[in-house]
Order: sequence, then structure tokens, then C-alpha cells
Amino acid sequence: MTDTTKISASVVEDRNSWRWGFTPQAEIWNGRLAMIGFLAAILIELFSGQGFLHFWGIL
Repeated sequence: MTDTTKISASVVEDRNSWRWGFTPQAEIWNGRLAMIGFLAAILIELFSGQGFLHFWGIL
């Protein structure tokens, strides 16, 4: 194999790495954690028969 047939791989960022600040990785993690929170609120309402705020005694 000669040098002209080698394929150079570009550097790919790890989209799942944990980084601080306003980065694409932080926004991905923010979205994932928000989805878990919404799912938890929906499950609480389904299984308790009360609204989320009533379940925690806020209302």
C-alpha cells in the first residue's frame, strides 16, 4: 500500500463526553436529563392519580 492510498481519518469529537459550558455536549446532556425529568413527572401522575404538584404537597 502506498501513501496515496491511505485514508486519513478526521478527528471526531466524542458527543457523549461530559464538558462544562455552552458546548454541544452540554446541550445533549441537558436534553437527556430533561427527558428523564418529564418522564418521571408523567409516571408520578399516572401511578399516583394526582397531579405532580399535588403529589409533592405544593398545591
